[in-house]
Amino acid sequence: MVKAWREDVVIPTYEVGAANKNPMFLEKRVYQGSSGVVYPYPVIEEISDEPVAHTWHAIYLENEYIKVMVLPELGGRIQMAYDKVKQRHFVYYNHVIKPAFVGLLGPWISGGIEFNWPQHHRPSTYMPVDCAIEENDDGSVTVWANEYERMFHQKGAAGFTLYPGKAYLEIKGHLYNATPLPQTFLWWANPAVAVNDCYQSVFPQDINAVFDHGKRAVSSFPIATGTYYKVDYSSGVDISNYKNIKVPTSYMGINSKYDFEGGYENDSHGGMLHVASHHVSPGKKQWTWGNGDFGHAWDRNLTDHDGPYIELMAGVFTENQPDFTWLAPYEEKRFTQYFMPYQQVGVVKNANKDLVFNIDKNCDGTVWFKLYATGKQRVHVVLKNDDGTVYYDKKVGLSPYHLLDEQRIDVGDAPLGVLVFQANDLFWHAESDEIRPIPIPAEAALSPVDTKTNDQLYLTGLHLEQYRHATWSPVDYYREALRRDSDDYRCNNQMGLWYLRRGRFIKAEKYLRKAQKILYKRNPNPYDGEPLYNLALSLKYQGKQHEAYEWFWKAAWSYAWRAAALYQAACISAKEGRYADALEEVESSLACNMRNYKVIALKAMVLRLLGRKEEGLHVCRESKKLDLFNYGCRYEEYLLTNDNAVLDELVGIMHDTFNNYDELGLDYWHAGQNETAVVVWQLAIKNHATTAMTHYYMGMAAVSRDMIYHDCKKEISEFFDNGSRADSSYCFPNRLEAILALSAAIDYNPNDAKANYYLGCLYYGAQQYDVARQHWLRSAELAPSFPTVWRNLALEEFNKKHNGEQAVAYMEKAFTLSIAPYPSEEERGKARLLMELDQLYKCLGHDHQQRLANLKNYPNLVARRDDLLLEEITLLNLTGRHEEAMTKLDAHHFHPWEGGEGKVSGQYQFARVELAKLALGRKDYDYAIQLLKECLVYPNHLGEGKLYEAQENDFYYLLGCAYEGKEKQIKNQNEEILENNHKVQGLKSKSQFCFEKAALGAQEPAAPMYYNDAKPEKIFYQGLALLKLGRIGEAHGRFYKLVNYGKSHIFDHVTMDYFAVSLPDLQIWERELDLANRIHCLYMLALGYYGLDYKARADRYLQEAEGLDKNHLGIYQFRSLVDSKL
Repeated sequence: MVKAWREDVVIPTYEVGAANKNPMFLEKRVYQGSSGVVYPYPVIEEISDEPVAHTWHAIYLENEYIKVMVLPELGGRIQMAYDKVKQRHFVYYNHVIKPAFVGLLGPWISGGIEFNWPQHHRPSTYMPVDCAIEENDDGSVTVWANEYERMFHQKGAAGFTLYPGKAYLEIKGHLYNATPLPQTFLWWANPAVAVNDCYQSVFPQDINAVFDHGKRAVSSFPIATGTYYKVDYSSGVDISNYKNIKVPTSYMGINSKYDFEGGYENDSHGGMLHVASHHVSPGKKQWTWGNGDFGHAWDRNLTDHDGPYIELMAGVFTENQPDFTWLAPYEEKRFTQYFMPYQQVGVVKNANKDLVFNIDKNCDGTVWFKLYATGKQRVHVVLKNDDGTVYYDKKVGLSPYHLLDEQRIDVGDAPLGVLVFQANDLFWHAESDEIRPIPIPAEAALSPVDTKTNDQLYLTGLHLEQYRHATWSPVDYYREALRRDSDDYRCNNQMGLWYLRRGRFIKAEKYLRKAQKILYKRNPNPYDGEPLYNLALSLKYQGKQHEAYEWFWKAAWSYAWRAAALYQAACISAKEGRYADALEEVESSLACNMRNYKVIALKAMVLRLLGRKEEGLHVCRESKKLDLFNYGCRYEEYLLTNDNAVLDELVGIMHDTFNNYDELGLDYWHAGQNETAVVVWQLAIKNHATTAMTHYYMGMAAVSRDMIYHDCKKEISEFFDNGSRADSSYCFPNRLEAILALSAAIDYNPNDAKANYYLGCLYYGAQQYDVARQHWLRSAELAPSFPTVWRNLALEEFNKKHNGEQAVAYMEKAFTLSIAPYPSEEERGKARLLMELDQLYKCLGHDHQQRLANLKNYPNLVARRDDLLLEEITLLNLTGRHEEAMTKLDAHHFHPWEGGEGKVSGQYQFARVELAKLALGRKDYDYAIQLLKECLVYPNHLGEGKLYEAQENDFYYLLGCAYEGKEKQIKNQNEEILENNHKVQGLKSKSQFCFEKAALGAQEPAAPMYYNDAKPEKIFYQGLALLKLGRIGEAHGRFYKLVNYGKSHIFDHVTMDYFAVSLPDLQIWERELDLANRIHCLYMLALGYYGLDYKARADRYLQEAEGLDKNHLGIYQFRSLVDSKL
């Protein structure tokens, strides 16, 4: 028997702060190897240090073997999955909700199974989703979690099903593109499992190599023999074992013909498997924070007592990250995954949802095998040779409580490689022992001008769009192709589509008409109908309905575009009151795509308007079999029945989310049902599910009606005025329909400051900066006391116009306006503005003392943000107030962002190193030793741990100097030399040991990309240590590496192709890469020449670097070393 129920659960929870009310335009932020853009979502940047008892609304699902808990309020994740057979949690059960800054929008929690869609990590991972319970005819029960995401307006649903008598959890995925444009997505189910030194991942045996993100690095598997994640595995290390991986590491297998992956506890003999068709779910990935101090710190950030975990991720329609797949307009992709516990079997050789199998040879040549079943069943088991010789043939009864365990099967002298195993429909044959090549890592694309052909320019641009590249633009490739051949219809189409996505409909039309004319040069019936469809869309959004209708029908001649084009045509027919035509077009569209839920809802609506009530009701009720969350059909059912229970159920599953109401209301508006659309948004207002756009959409619908009936003047005024007066917090429009609504509002009232502000936000998020600027300037002119618009103008002025002086003026105005009128609960927003203002000052090289004084004017705001406090600490260090910096840092508990490690620990060490230098100068060697030893250990309050093989050359060099000084101090004491000889010898060995340690580590300089790259000062201290050890030639080799790198790269033009990392700083000011590279090279030259004793030359390069960047921490510390003459 399977049962499901709702239950409130109290879980200790570290609460998060309210989201930032200002829009975040993080255009070049890198996240999980692709774009880290967050707009139109808000970001949360505050996590509490102490837990509270929080009541969460959970849904439980249970049968005789498994019990599952789902938390709809946290992205619909599976929080707990319990194996009742072995009485263990088969996925990691975190007993607290303890978020850390790992998610795209901030908070993310470990444990359970998270479903990453439409990107990784899921934007809504810490947000509520729709949910429902469905009881199925076969006795199974499904818990559904559903969401319309805001960034690309796709719909994703996951159905968690338990069956009677089955020890597996089935997950059905339904991913639907609810938009008229192609979209991309990825889906990685992300189960966490608890680990210890006995845990290993279980990958199929045909995986001989694994890739990093973006396939830019590769390792043999399971025995790594090269360098991977900067760790030397040349001795041969089994990286399937958790204990052997010391640093944060991802690896992804490819091209496996098997349908499973998982992990196994070699101590408790329990495991977890994922099973899905490898044709649909090829992605097999392990991620770990690493079994070291660094990883253990992240474990502490994410749980109180549940220890370390790894993620055994399963990708559907994807095999790598980032690895996005296309969804055509209104296309749905469906798939099924299974997660199951198993026991006693060991490292699995093959599995399906019913059976799990392992086999190996005993020392005496006999064979053992184990077979586990996920339900009570009769299994026919056969083990034979390739030549047909049968060694075992039995029919046995199995269940999750009783596995088949055969320990000694005589196979003669047959090797394992010739054996064939079959159990019902599960087959196994050993993999060939032939040597297989290790795949070659992928390479970055060539620049547009270096790309040889238009085909490659087109494909590269398409790739950058598909994979949401963080720093490269597809437009550069399309434009280069069109420069070479203006008649390349593919690139004309892509340029038109690019502008169409960004609401530049007239520009889009220009490119799309060019593509259409090229296609029509030989005949008017082209193979590719996409440019015709896109042209029709661009015309529709310009209000050219009749011409759009003709082009939609012409696009429908191409089967690939028939379903989408006829749906659009049906909307226009309905809008014009031609319901019979609309019905015919709907039927034709459904014949090509029966799972376009918008078409199904439109059909129900048209049948209602034609008076065919029973047929409409039948459509609505049948639609639930396909999708429980078809809001349109549910609302049509309410309109057809006037049953308030139906409406209440709809309101319940939409869970007061404005985005859901917008989706429903806009569908009615597109079909010309303006009054119904307004009623939907009135329902949203009633249920407090609104933003300012709710009112603007109502105004747009009233304008549409007024064009026909001329009776809505009063409503238009009321709706648009309400939109203008509404709170602007968290209103970040990004739909194409929002452009039409806001433009209509401005046409109605040119003095609507908020409509201009919102339209500016939308266009800036769409990379249409000049248009955004015009609207923001108009908004600022109309509402000069609105701080956010000045803040946004500062952003545009600095990043796009490169006018720092004007940006400061705008930003200072924004901050001044923000600090006075708002109540105390708005301090979070003020703190963010103060941080942004200070970072702008920093970018422009403002005086440290002035910046520090400004921060100290607002202690309450600084206390609200780790980054502001850390900047204050940094400024204290840069102004020589190291004791104060150390005291302030040591008293605070920090919450770092993933990928942002090194900043807090850097200041922790900075203060101590500078104080140690001062102590060495006054010969207080004991205090220097104490401070430098503290640099080697990361206390918990830093929120980060020390990376395996961390570069500590400077600390060990200075420790060597301290021990060397203490040795001399003891020698000079007025005591018997013999009496103290043992002390002197001990100190000598310590100083030498420290210098030898300081001489080790990475020796090759690198560009300043990641915090764990080889830093030039670390190589410099290697050289200094080698000088102390008398190894002059080796020392000069280090210094010349720095000099040669600086000379070779100082004039480089730098572009960054980030592919495998998260660089999650929420900094809105863009830095100049070429300038950063020049400073980096000057710094290297100064270090290298100083080590080579060319002091004057070193000082010249050092002064130039200081003049370009007064905030460079390495330069400051080098200057202090030079001045101290250590």
